[in-house]
Amino acid sequence: MSIVLVLVGLAFLVVGGDFLVRASVGLSFKLKISKLVIGMTVVSFATSAPELLVSLQAALDGVSDIALGNVIGSNIANIGLVLGITAMISPLAVDKEFYKLNWPMMMLLSFVLYYFLKNDGVLTWIEGLIMLIALVVFLVVLIRSSRRSTKANLEEVDDNLAVVSNFKITMWLLIGASGLYFGSLWLVEGAEELALSIGISDYAISVTVIAIGTSVPELAASVISAVKKEKAISLGNLIGSNIFNIASVLGLTAMIKPIVVNPNTPKILSTNIFWMIGFAAILIPFIMIPKRFEIGRVKGMLLFGAYMVFIFLTLR
Repeated sequence: MSIVLVLVGLAFLVVGGDFLVRASVGLSFKLKISKLVIGMTVVSFATSAPELLVSLQAALDGVSDIALGNVIGSNIANIGLVLGITAMISPLAVDKEFYKLNWPMMMLLSFVLYYFLKNDGVLTWIEGLIMLIALVVFLVVLIRSSRRSTKANLEEVDDNLAVVSNFKITMWLLIGASGLYFGSLWLVEGAEELALSIGISDYAISVTVIAIGTSVPELAASVISAVKKEKAISLGNLIGSNIFNIASVLGLTAMIKPIVVNPNTPKILSTNIFWMIGFAAILIPFIMIPKRFEIGRVKGMLLFGAYMVFIFLTLR
């Protein structure tokens, strides 16, 4: 029954997240928000909604392990699993702008998260607010920078959503909100039961099964694009997702309910958070060694192989 709850919960999260993205973009067009701002803020917030609801539900249920594991595991999966598999199928070109803003922000937030958790074992509402403010500042700088650049990537914003009726937007919002609410509820409940039944921690389940589940939509879209030889995922989008996961998902969750590190799960601060930082840090040497500014098949295999090692060590 626990596996069924996990699978149904993940399915509801995927469907709910998709409808929420559509509704959010449609509503943004109605409010005359520019396409650039929609792509960089609205879409990013909406696509982080599944992680946010799972983390919030877990924190409210007193299972902080799942709240932290969900974000740490999702950030590792975005680079090791999604980027690794996509690069193995089709080499990925990296924009030179990548290491000037996105990568430093991801690294900064990763170290800040580690410091906040290591300091007293709690992510407080003040620390959550600090991370959220940092995200807002980052987005303002990013939008201003992109407005000066002709390379701003707007492809993920569907122009067809500009002419959607108010009724459709309302229905999409209701479906999205319901899917996210029930999906997160069942996923957290199923994860707790599954961990108990097979004798591993809630954290191990969240950092593997739940994290992979919330990365499946991104992985599927990336693989399909790579197979069709179309433009695959943007490395900037993946890094942006990691930034949102730390700053908005954990930031907002901590502001509503402080996230406490479980002393019975030492791997959070002794091992797994360093895996997250390591996967983020390795990107710079990867894009600097031949071929420069490209993540090809060999690099993709190395990332995916490292991810498999991480999964094995986490579940053993």
